[in-house]
Amino acid sequence: MYFAALLARTEDGWEASDTELDDVETLSDLADLAREASPDEDTVLVLIEQEDSWFGVVRVDGEDDPRIYVSDAAAAQRSSYGELLLTDELLGREPGADDGPDLDSLDLDGTEDGESEDDEEETAADAVPHSPVGDSEILDDLGISEKELRALDAEDALNAIAEALGASEVLETVR
Repeated sequence: MYFAALLARTEDGWEASDTELDDVETLSDLADLAREASPDEDTVLVLIEQEDSWFGVVRVDGEDDPRIYVSDAAAAQRSSYGELLLTDELLGREPGADDGPDLDSLDLDGTEDGESEDDEEETAADAVPHSPVGDSEILDDLGISEKELRALDAEDALNAIAEALGASEVLETVR
């Protein structure tokens, strides 16, 4: 179970709308969806939480590239919505790197002769951490410091963020 909402900053404060991510396939699609929520190119936050195990914040400011923060990369990786946010760049990987093993280099005859220590090191390096990733200063100018963001518990993070922004009432209307 997941919850996703868009918070768009306007002249009158924050406006919230819930959103379905079923038709969103890429981070670009998500950024476009956020931009549609604010015709004046104001700041839009996409808030996503999944089963109290992780939360993510995507910030879109006009035509700038989206900024992303994910509270627990390993938990998010197990979610199709989390996978949208976990770009190679965010995880510190070479863009376009293949996440799976090279099938041509696998030893499929049942022996372990084809494995090397280098393979094990690569697997460890490619592992997704059970920790926050992304831009932890994403909400600094909105009143939520890096330290405060990192301290948020996935269970009530979106409510805490909305409260700090003065948008808790509008977020509750779409919950």
